[in-house]
Amino acid sequence: MKTKILFLFAVIFTFMISCNNNDEFETVNVAKAEFMSLQVFRASVEIVAPVPIIESGKIYAYNNLVLVNDIDKGIHIIDNSNPVSPVKIAFIKIKATKDMEIKGNYLYADSLMDLLVFDISDINNIKEVARLKDVFPSYIPMPFIENLVVDYGENGNQAGDIIVGWKITQEQRRIDDERNYNTGGVVFNDFMTLASAESTGQGGSLARFKIVNDYLYAVDSHNINIFDITNLVAPRELQEVHAGFDIETIFNKDNLLFLGSMSGMYIYDIETPENPIFISEFQHGTACDPVVVDDNFAYITLRAGNFCGAFESSLEIVDISDVYNLELVKSYPMDNPYGLGIKNNLLFICDGTSGLKVYNKTKIEDLELLNTFKNITAFDVIPMQNKLLLIGNNTLFQYNYSDNGLNLLSEYHLN
Repeated sequence: MKTKILFLFAVIFTFMISCNNNDEFETVNVAKAEFMSLQVFRASVEIVAPVPIIESGKIYAYNNLVLVNDIDKGIHIIDNSNPVSPVKIAFIKIKATKDMEIKGNYLYADSLMDLLVFDISDINNIKEVARLKDVFPSYIPMPFIENLVVDYGENGNQAGDIIVGWKITQEQRRIDDERNYNTGGVVFNDFMTLASAESTGQGGSLARFKIVNDYLYAVDSHNINIFDITNLVAPRELQEVHAGFDIETIFNKDNLLFLGSMSGMYIYDIETPENPIFISEFQHGTACDPVVVDDNFAYITLRAGNFCGAFESSLEIVDISDVYNLELVKSYPMDNPYGLGIKNNLLFICDGTSGLKVYNKTKIEDLELLNTFKNITAFDVIPMQNKLLLIGNNTLFQYNYSDNGLNLLSEYHLN
């Protein structure tokens, strides 16, 4: 009898402790900083055989090549001579890289604070030929995750080390400790904002790099960074022009740059290429904001939720026929839009997990939905002359243009 009573007491005690723990602890996402010495960081570039992709980012097309950014890891080089059956041929390992551009067989890519130049004239013998040091902000944005704890560690890094990435894990941590910052980290319980020798390639709407003639324009969160690339192998840093806050994307049309930010679209005149001049701004509520334009209209997707800020996602169409007086023409609800593209009368919207949506944009105030490609995650598109490239969920999709918008040509899984 005594044994049964002790056993019952133990069960009750364990239950009480368990309940107490559930009240005092919570599951948090812990971002642990990955440190590396500056010397090792700058010596870490390597061209290797194809590897599985970890997380697909930006997409870029150049001649018969397709390049896919593996976020913060490097660039996958794909031979797309036969779009029905593309083949990965190499991987350029680049720490903390997100963007790329090509002109005349020279590839420009960022690596945290540095701009790298690669000679890709012989795709089987890619070479790093130049590095411009300390031309971009030298920080890695923290991950945009709910209930985030940032852990910089204790004595895990040496003087002069830099942060080159974040390792995300889930841990049980005491609620009071997190609220009182006793863990050595920072807590974010809600959301955090933070062809010919002279030919160029084509990027998607989420690009931060854009080559216009002999100049490379690269935006960071606040600035337009300008480089003279008259000598392709030896770009020359010119200046940075403060352009606003939370700049995300760049698009070029004639002598104009269109910058997408989390608060609006900025237009800059580059008639004098080395000195962009602000023209006008279209403001909207806080949201993630890529933009593409045709002759008379700008098409802007606003993504809500997560760190983007807005409560509703949409496609905004803005009249830019007079770039000094911008006017919203129509707003269309969307589910979870990312990149977008235009080709003649076709408008392509990457609506996240809702797939790729194809519209006839002949009537701006009454868009006609031609087709929806569901069961795919659509991130960004590049409308080429004869086909459409789409990247999403580590997969490269290619489509032929048709009367109803598109027909699937191939589906290539990068992992």
